[in-house]
Amino acid sequence: MIQKKRLTLSVIKADVGSGGGHTRPSPKMVQAVESVLGKAITDKVIIDGHTCFTGDDLALIMSHTRGEGAEVIHLNVALEAFYRATDVAKYQGQHGAGQDLLKDATSGNLRGCGPGVAEISFDHDPGKHNKVRPSEQVLVFAADKCGPGAYNLPLFLTCADPMYNSGLLQNAAIQQGFTFEIIDMDHTEGDRLIVLQTPEDYYRIATLLRDELRFAIRRISSRAFPELTVAAVSADRLHNISGKYSGKDDPVAVVRAQGNLPATEEWMMPWIIGHEVAGGARGGHVMPLMPVAINTAVTGFYCLPVVSCLAFSVAPDGRFSDHVVDMFSNPAWDYVRFNAQRTAIQGRRQGFFGPRVMLPTSELEYGGIADVLAGLEGRFEVRIPTDAPAEVLAEE
Repeated sequence: MIQKKRLTLSVIKADVGSGGGHTRPSPKMVQAVESVLGKAITDKVIIDGHTCFTGDDLALIMSHTRGEGAEVIHLNVALEAFYRATDVAKYQGQHGAGQDLLKDATSGNLRGCGPGVAEISFDHDPGKHNKVRPSEQVLVFAADKCGPGAYNLPLFLTCADPMYNSGLLQNAAIQQGFTFEIIDMDHTEGDRLIVLQTPEDYYRIATLLRDELRFAIRRISSRAFPELTVAAVSADRLHNISGKYSGKDDPVAVVRAQGNLPATEEWMMPWIIGHEVAGGARGGHVMPLMPVAINTAVTGFYCLPVVSCLAFSVAPDGRFSDHVVDMFSNPAWDYVRFNAQRTAIQGRRQGFFGPRVMLPTSELEYGGIADVLAGLEGRFEVRIPTDAPAEVLAEE
């Protein structure tokens, strides 16, 4: 039994190949990852593991006692699994084989190397004697065709807005607020972080999080119980790692629920919005983020950004419950999906024109727009009107 020991949940995802374009990894790629996880469990490297996919991204969910950033977890298990899946993708002629494996893990872990990493560690000692965490309930979000800032709005609303989380009015611990660690993703010389708290920093946090292309929530913790990490998000931007556009970042997040933290349904509430994010085809559009069932391929028009969510319990020995709950598979979400599709269709009718449907030029490095603009630069001329003021004509 694992009691009063530090348990770590690691969620690591990568796009290492998919069939027919950016759709989904093949069944044999999934099997290759599952075989690596199975061996890691047998060899007692990890306690438990689960694999799934969202769009073309494979995700590994693991429990272990080796701590965050552990080399044996990141390299011997996750990276090995991705290499195995990449080999299958190459053999099958899949699109984008090994796409997210951008840099060697010289630091001993996968952070900043391409794969998305979200990890939470905590003292795991469930039971009636534990007044803070009598049981451990976990949600894992995985998104495709969007960037790390895609989680900014729903996580913020759950932790800060009683219009979306009535627990902020009803639960004394939740009422004390949360601590947000926010990362500036444009800073590449190391992690540029800021720590702000609700409720007093509500507007300051909102000011940062509105810019999902630059700022992203990296971690949230409870103010009532500062040792409780509530959520962790992968917050790396692939083009800052590779030096060129390498696909959207497709983030994962691991979130703890219930007890003195937001309830599962309170974490789910903001997803009804279908909020618009940067992403879609070639990563260059503004599209609504649509909740989908786990293991859903991206087959819709213009690669509508999608997000999935798995919920599970963690047993006292650190293993996952013998079943996982697919939070977005309920028919209640069909209405949200319909609205997201309708919004996307309305936007796409406008094609390339306007800020609502395409990202600014600085984000459109994929597809040649930057090259076209660079090529036209020398053909621009500055002409001074003949009726300009005398001082302007004199300068000319």
